[in-house]
Amino acid sequence: MTLVRRSSEHGITTLTLDSPHNRNALSSRLVAELLEGLDEAERDGGVRAVLLTHTGNTFCSGADLTEAGPDGPRALVRLMRTVVGLGKPVVARVNGHARAGGLGLLGACDISVAGEAATFAFTEARLGLAPAVISLPLLPRLDGRAAARYYLTGERFGVAEAVRIGLVTAGERELEAILDGLRRGSPQGLAASKALATADVRRAFERDEEELVALSARLFASAEAREGMTAFLERREPVWAR
Repeated sequence: MTLVRRSSEHGITTLTLDSPHNRNALSSRLVAELLEGLDEAERDGGVRAVLLTHTGNTFCSGADLTEAGPDGPRALVRLMRTVVGLGKPVVARVNGHARAGGLGLLGACDISVAGEAATFAFTEARLGLAPAVISLPLLPRLDGRAAARYYLTGERFGVAEAVRIGLVTAGERELEAILDGLRRGSPQGLAASKALATADVRRAFERDEEELVALSARLFASAEAREGMTAFLERREPVWAR
């Protein structure tokens, strides 16, 4: 069984995260299949853009905590770098929950739309972690005050707020107009325009990647994070929240 389904139609390659048993968590296998799909789209001259979507009620829940280890942050950085550096626009369609590392994947996309069922939350601080490597694509794009609030509180918020703070581009009703516009772009024009729009994000990767990977690995290895992740998997409050 594949965890990322691929299809192509009218110049758009759709990559569908299809791992509902773990809420489309970023397992090593799902990340590998997603990278393969992106590479295939990059090499296909008939593809103008990639649409990233999902099955089930969760777009992506973030890291697969059953695989949590020192290589996880590096793998997520590689995935986000690939999305940002792809020579074709990547559009995310979210109509479910997006959490933690899933927001990093969302932030790496060039354009994102969300349906009414979408919700968002940076839950890392509640697990003894921080939104470290996902800040690489997110902080250049998010409203600073909003980033501070939601990074620290872990509050859940909806589509209107996600659009306001720069996490999401528009509501889902805009998707067809966006894809139609991308189909009309030339390969060269799309690639050069994307490079201009992602310049600040790419600079953030070059400047901060190593420091944030090290921070993420350090936090994941800590006693507080072990308690936070264990509490999450056991569906209980961590000791500091009691």
